[in-house]
Amino acid sequence: MAWTNVMHSLLALVALVQPVDALRAAGRPRASAPRTASSSTNLAYGYPSPGPQSPTGKNVMDHLFFLSEEAWKDAREEGQYDLVVVGTGPCGLAVARRALDNDPHCRVLMLERGTLFLPEHFQNLPTPYKETLGGLSETFPWTLSATTARGERGGHIRWLHGTVPFFGGRSTVWSAWCPTPQDDELLGWPESIVEGMRANLDAAKELLNVQAADAVDASHSPRALERITKQRPVYGALQQRVGKLLKTKLPENHYTCNQKGIYHTEAAQLASDARGGDGTDFKKFSSPPALLELAVAQRESGLGALDIAVACEISRILVQEGRATALETSRGTLPLGDAQLVLAMGQLPATTLVRHAFPESRAGERFSTHFITSVVARVPRKDLEETSGQFGELEIGASYIAGTAPGPWGGGDFSKQFHIQLSSLSDKMPDKNAAKALRYMPDVVATASMAQLRTSKDYVVFVCAVLGELDYQNEDSWFRANPQDPDPLTDSILQIVENDDDADTWASMDNATFHVLEEVLSPGGPGRVEYWHETAEGGEWSATRVTEDERRVSGCVHESSTLHIGSDVEAPVDLNYCVKGSENVFVTGAALWPKGGSWNPTLAMVALAMDLVDKLVPTKQYTK
Repeated sequence: MAWTNVMHSLLALVALVQPVDALRAAGRPRASAPRTASSSTNLAYGYPSPGPQSPTGKNVMDHLFFLSEEAWKDAREEGQYDLVVVGTGPCGLAVARRALDNDPHCRVLMLERGTLFLPEHFQNLPTPYKETLGGLSETFPWTLSATTARGERGGHIRWLHGTVPFFGGRSTVWSAWCPTPQDDELLGWPESIVEGMRANLDAAKELLNVQAADAVDASHSPRALERITKQRPVYGALQQRVGKLLKTKLPENHYTCNQKGIYHTEAAQLASDARGGDGTDFKKFSSPPALLELAVAQRESGLGALDIAVACEISRILVQEGRATALETSRGTLPLGDAQLVLAMGQLPATTLVRHAFPESRAGERFSTHFITSVVARVPRKDLEETSGQFGELEIGASYIAGTAPGPWGGGDFSKQFHIQLSSLSDKMPDKNAAKALRYMPDVVATASMAQLRTSKDYVVFVCAVLGELDYQNEDSWFRANPQDPDPLTDSILQIVENDDDADTWASMDNATFHVLEEVLSPGGPGRVEYWHETAEGGEWSATRVTEDERRVSGCVHESSTLHIGSDVEAPVDLNYCVKGSENVFVTGAALWPKGGSWNPTLAMVALAMDLVDKLVPTKQYTK
């Protein structure tokens, strides 16, 4: 069904639009009858000759949505834009959408390093698309320091997950967790930036289709829910049971954090609300469909512009007297004219560009990321069911648990934050439900394996992905120039080193995880909890806790802080999101974070991207 929905969406878009080149040449909205890739005035539908026989996916998409070589030539030589946006992930989408909402006459050019790979989030596609995670879908545009790769300073961190160099970026393969940062978690952030984020959080949630896991079926009656439960995994009975246990046994207290540092729990906020538009009830968000729909709508309006160029790598920003004048790209030099340049790309590639263009900016001297603990445990289903048969054949839940390493007086000072992404699964027939479960999983990367589920048909399996913030003040963690690499796209070196504060945070979040599993989620007590241990034969369940080496993951995620925002002299970016020393280069994304925090960054990134656009493109009213 998911693949059918995607194809219907693309076919509908194709039916709505004329080729972008034809529209540009005509300088007018589309005619009443759409044209196809093989039709023209003199060469139409196989007459007088068969015409092209070897179109590629890129040919089709360029013809309909992206700039072809001819259109790109026009954009470079004749185009006049208000905004040039680098990156097509959620931040790039937020910039384009808000700019055109504020001023429909705004002219926006978007540049993407890669081409179209996935038209949708992989969980909305057929099951085999789960194999696209990792591997060649990630690139690493930096060199990892030997200190980190070899573990020369000890610790567990050995690498950082890479970038996803395709249209839509990581939004096609992300977990879609979107917690709202609490005020205490933003201590040390500039007040104006926090205000800008808060003012746009609701709009960011709407753009990303964020919904609480316990509200997926909130509109249904009890009778309808009973029927739906038999058909697919409602975030219902198990979700409610886990939420009740967390709220009852982990009372919130931001001052004493007396439950192993935990101060906040909630049903997970997931970018998954299908809005009932195509009959589905759970659909992970990704930016490609939203961007294509926005491009079509803008073209139909006959106002402004939203042009998108793919397969366009940016190697350098050319600068004169503090103003970015052009971009050196793999498709030739792009003059910027009077355009404002917005870097809405991955945090580290953006940092490399800024370092080249503004070498005095201190870009990359500060670095943070999230290190990870992974624990899979199980509890007998009958211990959790309040009535026999309470849980359906397949039940899934998702909960968010935030904490800090306790301070010197027992309370948390929010300088060492962590959170637990808790996925709950009860699957009585895992082989039968495999495809359905994949569609509804809150996090496919951090979920139970088939081996774990097949041996747990009478259990609830809990998967804990626990994220802690790396100390941003550690001078041994950085992202600096690599003079040995002649390629401007990759000439950076990344070093991540754990210090004593990181060790304290990691120990605290591990202890909190075991506390939640054994004292909160196991009504029968710690003795009823079993943990999954990987073995040479595959794995086994045991009452013994997983060891530190078993549970601590070597790869990090959610890099941040390399272009942190602030009024202090060390901050590379000012409070208007502008690179210091520049007139027209602006930054979005988690590179701006003064400190890493532990919360998943996308919602806050999008909210701040909207705040930036309000400064660059004021709202305008036009009379019809």
